[in-house]
Amino acid sequence: MSKLLMNLRNVPDDEADDVRAMLDAQRIAFYETRPSMWGVSAGGIWVTEDAVFADARRAMDDYQQQRAARARAEYAAAKRAGTAATFITLLRADPVRVVMSVLGILFALGLVTVPYFLLRG
Repeated sequence: MSKLLMNLRNVPDDEADDVRAMLDAQRIAFYETRPSMWGVSAGGIWVTEDAVFADARRAMDDYQQQRAARARAEYAAAKRAGTAATFITLLRADPVRVVMSVLGILFALGLVTVPYFLLRG
């Protein structure tokens, strides 16, 4: 029976391509399901044979550790270079989005606190 190796929800294309290439390189048989039309299913990469799923899982864990280390190194380099995204750079780049996000957060906090004030008195 096939087992899900990787859910493709919010997975960048380059990461999914890397996983496909890794599975091909290790000669692990897999297939891919596409996202559903209505967004119920995000799709996934499935290993077809139970016997090799543990090997695929180990390879996936190694890949994710390498990718995380690479992302941390890139972020550290961007911080040292002063090009890493900060709140101020986001505010300068897209002030409307930042202000709307802050207003949305404040509105949500207000909705959460309304019952407290209504029931307190």
